[in-house]
Amino acid sequence: MTKKCLGCGVILQDNNELIEGYVSDLSNDYCRRCFRMKNYGDYEVVLKSNEEYIDILKKIGNTRSLVLYVVDLLSVPFDLEKIREYLPNNNIIVILNKRDALPLSIKDEKIIDYFNEKYKSFLKFIVISASKNYNLDKLMKLIKEYRTNQNVFVVGNTNAGKSTLINAIINNYSIEKSDITISPMPSTTLNTIKMKIKDFYLIDTPGLVDYGNILNKVTKDRIKRISPKKEIKPKTYQIKVGQALIIDDIIRIDYLEGEKNSFTVFMSNDLKIKRINGKRHDYLKDLSRKDLSLRYHEDIVINGLGFVKTILEGKVAVYIDKDVDVFVRKSLI
Repeated sequence: MTKKCLGCGVILQDNNELIEGYVSDLSNDYCRRCFRMKNYGDYEVVLKSNEEYIDILKKIGNTRSLVLYVVDLLSVPFDLEKIREYLPNNNIIVILNKRDALPLSIKDEKIIDYFNEKYKSFLKFIVISASKNYNLDKLMKLIKEYRTNQNVFVVGNTNAGKSTLINAIINNYSIEKSDITISPMPSTTLNTIKMKIKDFYLIDTPGLVDYGNILNKVTKDRIKRISPKKEIKPKTYQIKVGQALIIDDIIRIDYLEGEKNSFTVFMSNDLKIKRINGKRHDYLKDLSRKDLSLRYHEDIVINGLGFVKTILEGKVAVYIDKDVDVFVRKSLI
């Protein structure tokens, strides 16, 4: 009989130390990777293709079960509705997670109105903070109202907070205990994990790897600094043509064209930001350059890092790792 790791869902095995799921003793409840992550903060990279994860999503698509789609508010995918390719017939509640990272002055209703206006294929949007238990009661009422059978699936990109959410639900609404492995690193959950919650089952799934996310391109120490630990304190800079912003040696944004503009940075408080004379300094210009045109009230989104809110029309050049997605959108806030 196969046994799954309680932390990441992978099938446990004691035959090969180099393969995921290894344990020295099959009586253990956690694979060596999860044990070391939980107890020592070590992270072992596991490379898995999205094809395996997509196969899981397609199987969910055949069930017509309710799906909870967890999205990081600081890393909203460019094409949020792409998930519909794999889940065309499921009712989907989009969970806008990590509310605690955004300033409290921003109203939930304004965030939800933004998404309702832009996306029409989802059942509901709800703003939560899984780590702070914010709006969990409201979420549970939605699950009770809209679930179609005993199974409720939780999906989303890596590091969106799926496992944190499931742990919070179990700890608050179930007599069972949960200890799913939580980490700021990508690809923590490796297989499905099924847990009983009152009169239904909550099923965690592996996160889809977003290859354009900056978390896949930086060191473990930098990932911890990029991931906000508390409410973000936005930093606003008045930028003229010829000036640039340097963000923690990761990204450079040059203002190429337009009137004096306001750039408000919504990113981790641990990141260092400085304004420089772009004409005098070539720092970070060896990175890949991406030119963007800005319309009124748009965000420059750096996948996995956060976003920069601008006010006026203009043009910018963004220097960053060539594989990191950067795009503009109508201002979220």
